[in-house]
Amino acid sequence: MGVIQFAAPRAMVVGGGTAAQIADVLRRFGLSRPLIVTDPFMVSSGLIDAVRAPLAAAGIGHAVFSDTVPDPTDTVVEAGMAALAGGGFDCLIGFGGGSPIDTAKAMAILAAGGGRMRDYKVPAAADGPGLPVIAVPTTAGTGSECTRFTVITDTERSEKMLIAGLAALPLAAIVDYELTYGLPKRTTADTGIDSLTHALEAYVSQRANPFSDALALSAMALIGRHLRTAYAEPRNAAAREGMMLGATQAGLAFSNASVALVHGMSRPIGAHFHVPHGLSNAMLLPAVTRYSIDGAAARYATAARAIGFAGAGDDDAAACAKLVDGLAALNRDLDVPSPRAYGIAEADWHGRMSLMADQALASGSPGNNPRVPDAAAIVGLYREVWEDSFRNR
Repeated sequence: MGVIQFAAPRAMVVGGGTAAQIADVLRRFGLSRPLIVTDPFMVSSGLIDAVRAPLAAAGIGHAVFSDTVPDPTDTVVEAGMAALAGGGFDCLIGFGGGSPIDTAKAMAILAAGGGRMRDYKVPAAADGPGLPVIAVPTTAGTGSECTRFTVITDTERSEKMLIAGLAALPLAAIVDYELTYGLPKRTTADTGIDSLTHALEAYVSQRANPFSDALALSAMALIGRHLRTAYAEPRNAAAREGMMLGATQAGLAFSNASVALVHGMSRPIGAHFHVPHGLSNAMLLPAVTRYSIDGAAARYATAARAIGFAGAGDDDAAACAKLVDGLAALNRDLDVPSPRAYGIAEADWHGRMSLMADQALASGSPGNNPRVPDAAAIVGLYREVWEDSFRNR
């Protein structure tokens, strides 16, 4: 088995209503002056009061930086650094979906190490000290609250940069499923498939280990059981709780086993066409899974049984076939569009496939895949996803 290294936040508080414990978490670590990093909707909707009110009640002074954007950029991180400067802040609270939390993590890295975000792009390791981050997710999908990764777009190069290291790992996470009740159906679907992709890729990754396996299998079972219900019944407490727990377990799994080809191909789609990350994962997942199965058929079969697409009586070949069909059916049930249906122009997609393939390979994630592709294979998969061969199955 060899040596296993496993990283996780020092503290995790999980359960309904736990956002109210934010002041207690800060006190536990001797922190008293947070900058909350969030997005405009969290402020305008009042959801941010879930953390601001308990901080105010505890007499903890704080400020808010709310200019984060979907698919965070290096320019937004720099704006956050300007808000951080001179404020005497001793920690960051990332409040929102993956984008605010990723922005907070990137700010924490720059605050300690200086330089520019591209200086920390993989294969560089952001393992130095970072400003403490307390992550409070409001979606059940990214797992960013417990990972050692952040993804930031280099605006000059139209490249989503994967940044990895212990400096990106939050000090603590508060995982409160009640914060997800108001999510739009599209966000529930996209973040849900994102978390399923995290779990599946962690389980089949060449860097998987027994700890990540246990978390990934549990996450797949939870997400397979609850995703459709959370999508159809937004205020179903059991479904929301199951999805939040599954997303966090999947985050811990892939943080310690890494993601693979789906994520490697997904990031360029987001950078070039501004497709939300979970949605681009969903577009890719059936085709990439079918391509990859021969590299780890037994593992993919086990995953199919865990998700609920296959039964205990199915042999591996049947389970793998049901996995691909089940992922395609899930996309249909959750109204996942093809790239064409999303509004991407065919000439733009085909014109950028080679560049996207090069960027996918440069991220390193495809190297973790059970079946490692070359650039030509990735271009072929991009072409297959455009043709959307699973749509009418």
